[in-house]
Amino acid sequence: MGFEELLGVNPWTALMTLANTIALFLVAKKFLFGPVLKMIEDRQQEIDTLYSDAGQAKDSALAMEQEYKEKLSAAQATSDRMIREAVARAQGREEEIIRQASMEAAAIKERASADIAQEKKKAINEAKDEISGMAMAIAEKVVGRELSNEDHSALVDSFIEELGSV
Repeated sequence: MGFEELLGVNPWTALMTLANTIALFLVAKKFLFGPVLKMIEDRQQEIDTLYSDAGQAKDSALAMEQEYKEKLSAAQATSDRMIREAVARAQGREEEIIRQASMEAAAIKERASADIAQEKKKAINEAKDEISGMAMAIAEKVVGRELSNEDHSALVDSFIEELGSV
């Protein structure tokens, strides 16, 4: 019995070994493979959820980036419009200031011309009075008598006319 039994195949032993293997497989399937497969499925679902969340976050980030770009573009357009309006208002104000300054300069010039004309008349009248006084004194000495107002006026007018023609 020694060597033959070792190499020989006993059908009952083979059957029992097969039954034990099947039983071990079923026990392992129920208590080992089932939980391991469930754990693998749960982990796969978790990974799928993470990928899905990452995809949604990426889509959300792209949408936010697009919205940011649109808002930035709108803000740029608004600032450009505000700058154009401010420049237009400044140019209008500049034109108004220049127009007012021109009007004030013209008014000052007119007043200065009027003042000059008035001062000229005043100077001429003062010169006439002085000249008339001198002419009267000269005429009195030349004529030797006192002149009447009419004679005096005629002499002064003729003297001023002679001065104006010189």
